[in-house]
Amino acid sequence: MNLILLLLSLVMIACILCNKLTSKVGIPVLLAFLAVGMLCGIDGVLGIAFDDFTMTENLCTVALIFIIFYGGFGTKWSAAKPVAGKAVLLSTLGVFLTAFAMGAFCHFALHTAWLESMLIGAVLSSTDAASVFSILRSKKLNLKYGTASLLEVESGSNDPVAYLMTTVILTMMTSDITTGRMLYMIFAQIVYGVGIGALLALCTVFFLRRFRFDTSGFDMVFMLAVAILSYVLPVLVGGNGYLSAYIAGIILGNAKIPNKKKQVHFFDGITSLMQLMVFFLLGLLCTPTNLVRVILSALAIAVVLTFVARPLVVALLLAPFRSKIRQQLLVSWAGLRGATSAIFALTAVAGGAVLEYDLFHLVFCVVLFSIALQGTLLPMVSRKLDMIDETVDVLRTFNDYTEQKELQLLRLSLESGNSWIGAAVSSLSLPPDTILATILRGTDNIVPRGDTILQEGDIAVLAAGHCKEKMQKIQLCELSIPPEHSWNGKRLADLKLPPEELIVLIRRGKETVIPQGDTVICPEDVLVMYDHN
Repeated sequence: MNLILLLLSLVMIACILCNKLTSKVGIPVLLAFLAVGMLCGIDGVLGIAFDDFTMTENLCTVALIFIIFYGGFGTKWSAAKPVAGKAVLLSTLGVFLTAFAMGAFCHFALHTAWLESMLIGAVLSSTDAASVFSILRSKKLNLKYGTASLLEVESGSNDPVAYLMTTVILTMMTSDITTGRMLYMIFAQIVYGVGIGALLALCTVFFLRRFRFDTSGFDMVFMLAVAILSYVLPVLVGGNGYLSAYIAGIILGNAKIPNKKKQVHFFDGITSLMQLMVFFLLGLLCTPTNLVRVILSALAIAVVLTFVARPLVVALLLAPFRSKIRQQLLVSWAGLRGATSAIFALTAVAGGAVLEYDLFHLVFCVVLFSIALQGTLLPMVSRKLDMIDETVDVLRTFNDYTEQKELQLLRLSLESGNSWIGAAVSSLSLPPDTILATILRGTDNIVPRGDTILQEGDIAVLAAGHCKEKMQKIQLCELSIPPEHSWNGKRLADLKLPPEELIVLIRRGKETVIPQGDTVICPEDVLVMYDHN
């Protein structure tokens, strides 16, 4: 057990370090997670023999719940609404057309049976939300004409459609299914998936607006449980759990609920961990020697999918909306295949379907091609097509972005001797961009007006713009000087502080001392220290 924990921690650290490296080199971090898994696998450095497809499929299914739920929860509907029609068309009809096109190619070019060909097309028909979100956020790519939102909604909502096709085709391959049963299966997947997801989300919103958690963080644990329920409940009655999770996520993410911004950040962290786990497990499960057997077929599929099928489907569906050619080209190029395709391939293998091809390694090879080529070149292609919008932050398309500017509140006690005592608010000289927000006088909260007179004992609350630029590298802290402290009696000039540290203020009882080089530190002083890391 200890060795497993040691390996787990080292793998996580390695993946995090790879994130730093890949951001400098310019390749997607998800590709690094795959590489770490392959290095640990049977043909890698550690030589771990891991071939449990069923366990991997179960773990990846759990991870995909959170990835798809967050795909909806983190999408800002106000930004996505103008392009929602195009995005949904791509994620529904676009998925069916892509699956059919690739199924036809596999049947006629690779000479596979129709059902197996359509299964290959189905598992490769959806674009990967994790890959798209990761690249857009890490590279801060905001795209013109609402393209970022279009890609987010498409990649977040097309996985349930691909899963529907995959399960229907698998059922046809593994059992005798009547037309009526197949139609009911499709009906149940869609209706139960949408209905339960929406109903659960609305009930959750109603509950959160009326219930307050006594312990900090329990609201996030509660939302975690809701995400799992949104998948499990429809699956129990034959519905599409992924569709339900996405619907629930998008309703909850765009509803007015307490601590929503913290919830987004929480799920962002959970989803990052899930992505790491999924891509590492897929890399660990992969046997590189098996890739050699399918590499030619996989490359043929990847080339046709990337350069023929996806562009034709995008052009067919976006041309009626009079989308610009360069937007169509970028949407085509951004149709990355990722973890969901590999997970659906695992589902097919674990489902017991008899296949001519090694479906997992075939799809894995296509995923490698897509992430390595399309993911790496996506920023460059965006620039070449003049599709990057430098004036808008891509985070506007996510729910943790706020249009409102944050203000920093400052508390100033008016004690005896303060020059503001007895002065009218209109006579105060405040720094630029600073306002007197309110006055606390005993138990009263006074809204300041120009003729309001400040009194001794008042607490003036000042509001100023909150500085975010490089604030993560700046720290202010207070250092109390007890009588036995070694700095007592020393001049500031004699302390020889590091260049990044500075004493900006000294509080001495009720007196505020502006520090000079010859200022002597006294017992009970409180030093306000500035630290720039």
